[in-house]
Amino acid sequence: MTMTQPLYEASIKSLPLLGRGKVRDNYAVGDDKMLIVTSDRLSAFDVILPDPIPGKGEVLTAVANFWFGKLAGIIPNQLTGIDPESVVAADEREQVRGRAIVVKRLKPLPIEAVVRGYLIGSGWKDYQATGKVCGIPLPVGLKMAQQLPEPLFTPSTKAELGTHDENIDFATVEKTIGPALAAQVRDAAIRLYKQAADYARTRGIIIADTKFEFGLDDAGKLYLIDEVLTPDSSRFWPADTYQVGASPASFDKQFVRDYLETLDWNKQAPGPKLPPDILEKTSAKYREALTRLTA
Repeated sequence: MTMTQPLYEASIKSLPLLGRGKVRDNYAVGDDKMLIVTSDRLSAFDVILPDPIPGKGEVLTAVANFWFGKLAGIIPNQLTGIDPESVVAADEREQVRGRAIVVKRLKPLPIEAVVRGYLIGSGWKDYQATGKVCGIPLPVGLKMAQQLPEPLFTPSTKAELGTHDENIDFATVEKTIGPALAAQVRDAAIRLYKQAADYARTRGIIIADTKFEFGLDDAGKLYLIDEVLTPDSSRFWPADTYQVGASPASFDKQFVRDYLETLDWNKQAPGPKLPPDILEKTSAKYREALTRLTA
């Protein structure tokens, strides 16, 4: 995979800007489609860091496209198949090459569909304190990084930029989007996770947890949207070094989070600059995840 110059922020003038997220810049393509440009920005603890990770946007796009194709039998997705370079001006093609997709413009659901297969992160802290994860009781005596008896659907709110997502229970999801749609989202998310985790295991990767986003078309049909099973939205662990009871190494931005935890930083914006070796190692971890999954 050939990496282009790092892109911190897209500056497409030929299309109307709809908005910028933590990582993606979204542009309108007519009334019914959207161009999503995946930048090299990295957010940690809900703060966008000042340094781009070289090649990150291209890796995320390639990984997400791989999964969209592999999981298309479970639920339809946002992809249109339109070449991103065909919807921008000639002098803007370099900005979208390898890092953008043209998608259907759908109405995003106001929740994030988190699925946890292993006990780590905030789930582990929750379990230590309460014996539960997001209100779901678990067996006594589980250890850090242990595989859960069954994957858990632990949804959260979608926070505004710069604020934190909050875990919510399934009853709140039902109240927010209705019981039938809530059940459809939960069942789809768990099926997507299980199929992806089974495949990734054959490639030497454990997917510990992930988050999916879903949207509706005008007819109320459910689609998989945004990114899917990338190192930004998931915890990827190398299977060959995984041990129950220890915090595993990772192919995702946990590496940056671990570095940031060593700093005297209050996890509020602005984020600290990252040293060149951290940028380089993070970039390499993202690339290795792509290579392992898709080689």
